[in-house]
Amino acid sequence: MDPIVLALLCLLAMIVMMALRVPIAVALGLSSFAGIWALRGVDTALKVVGSTPFEFAASWNLSAIPMFLLMGGIAFRCGLTTSLFDAARLWLSRLPGGLAVAANFASAMFAAASGSSVATAAAMGRLAIPEMLRYRYDPALATATVAAAGTLGAMIPPSIAFVIFGWYTETPIGKLLIAGIFPGLLNAGLFAAFIIGYCIWKPEAAPPPDEHPTWREKFAVLLEVWPIPALILCVIGGIYSGLTTATEAAAFGASCALVIAWLRGGLTVENFRQSIVDTLHSGASIFLIAVSAVLLTRFLAIAGLPQFMGGLVATMDLGLYGVIFFMVIIYLILGCFLDPIGIILITLPILLPMWKAVGADMIWMGVLVVMLLEIGLLTPPVGLNAFVVKTVVGDAVPLSTIFRGLIWFIAVDVIVVALLIAYPEISLYLPSKLE
Repeated sequence: MDPIVLALLCLLAMIVMMALRVPIAVALGLSSFAGIWALRGVDTALKVVGSTPFEFAASWNLSAIPMFLLMGGIAFRCGLTTSLFDAARLWLSRLPGGLAVAANFASAMFAAASGSSVATAAAMGRLAIPEMLRYRYDPALATATVAAAGTLGAMIPPSIAFVIFGWYTETPIGKLLIAGIFPGLLNAGLFAAFIIGYCIWKPEAAPPPDEHPTWREKFAVLLEVWPIPALILCVIGGIYSGLTTATEAAAFGASCALVIAWLRGGLTVENFRQSIVDTLHSGASIFLIAVSAVLLTRFLAIAGLPQFMGGLVATMDLGLYGVIFFMVIIYLILGCFLDPIGIILITLPILLPMWKAVGADMIWMGVLVVMLLEIGLLTPPVGLNAFVVKTVVGDAVPLSTIFRGLIWFIAVDVIVVALLIAYPEISLYLPSKLE
């Protein structure tokens, strides 16, 4: 059988297995192993499977992943994030849809501390959604705001998706993390603008709260949220100043989270143990998928698919924006069905040679990929953040209501994607200052 045809059949089999709810790592690994076996024999397949995990784990840059996970785990388990929504609520509640705007910006801050979209949606869902429902907010608006704002964890540094993208494409991870700042703030700002505009248009969706906090109360609550800006400064400031690499910044951020939690009295043996357990669970899952993805990459390289795709782009003369359009369509389709980490590791072996063929800037492509992954966290039928929020609210709000509210936020995300494509400097300005 022609190697290219075999590679495409193995990719199709992999997608079918994942659609049948076979774990992503198993689907990636099985299809890749079978493909290498078919092309080079069982001995070669076994040798590749035996050597890949060690070679993958030996990558120094990937140690940033467990460190960022540990930083987020400590911040969450030790109570460093609990005052975020209270602070945002007291300062923003008088705006139209003020509680939803507060949940949006509190989620952005939480995302900057945790680096996890799912953790952000779960934590903010428990804090913000009951408060909004208590003030008779439209359930679709309340739940969709938290689900959508949770996706900011993929863009605002620290971001696990950027670390994986940088490792695979050999792009400086520090520059990728810095590149996510302006797009993340733009996304959060447009979410807030939409909420305010929607609540002006439909004031019944967000009745104004009857509380009137004093300036003393507003400033007092700010004293409770200082750990999160401090963590952000440790990570981003270290990278941007050149004092630390991205990997060193991750370890420094985790150390700072530990010290801050101890200073605030939230660091107990049990909280620290739970932080370690959370890190091990999440890290093991990500690394297992990534090892299987490396196996897929080697199979596709043996089959010659990357070279074929690069040549196809050159032959068809798609150009830069043609390749970007293809990428957007692929990610929007896969985002409806697959896990974000799985999507990025499945698609990079195919898209990377296409980007190189048209001379695309890897930092710009990384920001676009992560933005498209954010949309995938919201789109049905497998909008992961929507299901996280549904788990938090239980039977109080139907899943269909959550997805109904998310339609508006997905539209905002599409606008952000269009702006990032039209104006690459949004992504590239800050990384250019690191040179």
